[in-house]
Amino acid sequence: MCGIAGFIGRGEVPRERIDACLRAMHHRGPDHGAAQSFVTPDGRRVHLLSTRLDIIDLEARSNQPFWLGSKWLSYNGELYNYLEVRDELVRRGSTFRTASDTEVLAAALDAEGPAALDRCEGMWAFAFYDTATGALTLSRDRFGEKPLYLYRDGAGLYWGSEAKFIVELLGRRLEPDLAQVKRFLVNGYKALYKQEETFFRGLSEVRRASWLRIESDGSERTGEYWTPVVAQDGGMSRHEAVSAVRESLMRAVELRLRADVPLAFCMSGGVDSLSLISVAKRVFGYDVHGFTIVNEDERYEEQEMVDYAIRELGIRHTPVPLARDEFLPRLRALVRHHDAPVYTITYYAHWLLMEAIAQQGYRISVSGTGADELFTGYYDHHLAYLYEVREDAALHTAARGAWSEHVRPLVRNPYLQNPDLFIEDPEQREYIYLNSDRFAGYLANGWREEFREARLAPGLLRNRMLNELFHEAVPVILHEDDLNAMFFSVENRSPFLDRSLFETAASVPTQHLMRDGYAKSLLRDAMRGIVPDRIVENRRKVGFNAPLFDFLDPSDAETRAALLSASPIYELVRRDEIERLLDKDYLPNSESKFLFSFLTSKLFLEEFAA
Repeated sequence: MCGIAGFIGRGEVPRERIDACLRAMHHRGPDHGAAQSFVTPDGRRVHLLSTRLDIIDLEARSNQPFWLGSKWLSYNGELYNYLEVRDELVRRGSTFRTASDTEVLAAALDAEGPAALDRCEGMWAFAFYDTATGALTLSRDRFGEKPLYLYRDGAGLYWGSEAKFIVELLGRRLEPDLAQVKRFLVNGYKALYKQEETFFRGLSEVRRASWLRIESDGSERTGEYWTPVVAQDGGMSRHEAVSAVRESLMRAVELRLRADVPLAFCMSGGVDSLSLISVAKRVFGYDVHGFTIVNEDERYEEQEMVDYAIRELGIRHTPVPLARDEFLPRLRALVRHHDAPVYTITYYAHWLLMEAIAQQGYRISVSGTGADELFTGYYDHHLAYLYEVREDAALHTAARGAWSEHVRPLVRNPYLQNPDLFIEDPEQREYIYLNSDRFAGYLANGWREEFREARLAPGLLRNRMLNELFHEAVPVILHEDDLNAMFFSVENRSPFLDRSLFETAASVPTQHLMRDGYAKSLLRDAMRGIVPDRIVENRRKVGFNAPLFDFLDPSDAETRAALLSASPIYELVRRDEIERLLDKDYLPNSESKFLFSFLTSKLFLEEFAA
C-alpha cells in the first residue's frame, strides 16, 4: 500500500515541487519515499513518485518506484492473488528477486500489458512507464477502491492518489467547483459520482476497471479490462446459490488475510462485518481483533449484539468511544485532509475508529463495504423485490406479508412506506433525493439536477443494486474509507469487493435474493454455522449514524458564531435558512444531514476558496 503521484509532458516540474509532493505523500507511505525522473525518446519529461507503507515483503528490495528491465512501476494497492499469478509467470519462465506483489504486478504487465489485469484480484492504482518506448499506462481497480486523480494543463498530465499531491506538483491551488458543492448540498452524496466532476474544476479520476495509455507520440488510448455483468443462472436452486456464495466469500476473505503485518477488523453487531470476522476466526483460525464505535444513541446502539459476538467467537475487542470534544477543529482538519467536504457524519466517526486502530499498531483494517449492494441490504430493495416477483402470486403474497410484519415498522422514508411503490411506478426515484426541492430553496439562487440512473443490468432490483455499487453508495464509502485510513497510515481492505464473489452473486436468480423479509438473506444463509446464530437471525439494520446536535450545541454562542461567521459558503447558501435550522429544538434526519453537508461545505470553501 502506497501513495503515488506523477507527471508526463513537455513542461517542467522543479525538484522542489517533487520534494514538496513527497512530503505531502508521507502519511500514505511513511516507510520509504522516492521519485524517478526520465526523458522520453521524443523529449517529454516523466516523473514517478511513490511513498511506501510496508505490508507485503517488508524488505527495501520492494521499494518503489520499482524497476523491471526497461519498465518502472509506481503502485498503490495490493494484488491479493499475487502468489497464484506469480506461479503462473514462473511456469512461463519469469524469475523474481523479491517476495512482493509489486514485482508480480510489474512482471505481469511487462508480459501482457493491460490484458494481464483480467486475472488479477486486488485493489490498485498504478503508473507503469516504459523507458524504451516512452509509453505510460495508468490504471485503477475493478471497484475503484484505490483513488487516482488526473489534471491536465498546458504543461502536461498530472496524477496522484490525492488532490493535494497534484497541487504540490502544479505549484498552485486548484479552483473549487461550485456546481459540485451545490450538487452535494441539494441532492446529497449519492449524486456525487454520477458524472465526472469532482470538487475541483478540471480534476477528474481514472475510471474504475480501466486503463489509460499515453503513447510514445503523446496520443492517448483508453480501455476497460472488466465489465460487470448480471447473468442469472435460471436453473440454480437456492441451496446451490447459498453454497456458491459461501465458497466465494470464504475465498475472498482468505485472499485478503495475506499480509506480512497483522490485520484489524472494523466490527459492528451486523451480519456484514461479523461474516468476515467469523470466517477469519472460525474457518482460517485468524487471531481477530475487532474495533467498534460505541454509540450512546439507542437508535444506532448495537452493544448487545457486539458483546454476544465477542463471547461466541472468542475474539479480542476494543470499543472506541464517540468523542465529541473539539469537534469543529477536528472536522476542519479532516476536511482539509480529504480535499473535499466530509460526506456524512458517519465518516467522522469512522475516522475516530481508524485512529484507534492505528494507535494499537495496526497497518490494515478490514471492512464490510459492498455487502448491502451485493446481497440486498437496503429498504428500497424490499420494494424492488416485490416488483420483481409480482407475477408469482404465492411468492409475492408471502414476501409482502413478511415486509409488512418485519420491515415496514422500521422504515422512515415516506416513499418507502408504500409496498406498491414500484408496482405503481417502476421509475419512481424521488425517495433517493429526499427533500431536494426544499434544500434547493436554501440556496441563494436555487439549483436543480434531475436524478439519473445508468442502465447496468436487466431488472429493476438488479439495476438498482449495480447503480448503488458503482455510482451512488460504494464510491462514496471507498473515497471516505481510503482517506480516513490513510490519514493514519492504515490500509483498508474490503473482502466483499471481490470479482469472483460479485460474479457469483450476479448469477443467482432474483427470486432467491430475499426470504421471509430478511435483508441479505442469501448472505445470512451462506454464513449459518459460521456466524453466531443470533447475528444471522437478527433483523435489525442499524448502520452508524448520529444526529449533528449530538456533536454541536446550537444554543452555545461560540458554536453559533462559528457556524454563521463570514464565509464563501454564504455566496451559495442563505444565512437566514441556516439560522432557522439552528433555532430548531429537533431536526428530522434529512435536515440534520443537510446541516452537516452545509457545515463541511463551509469548511471546504474556507480552506480551498478563501
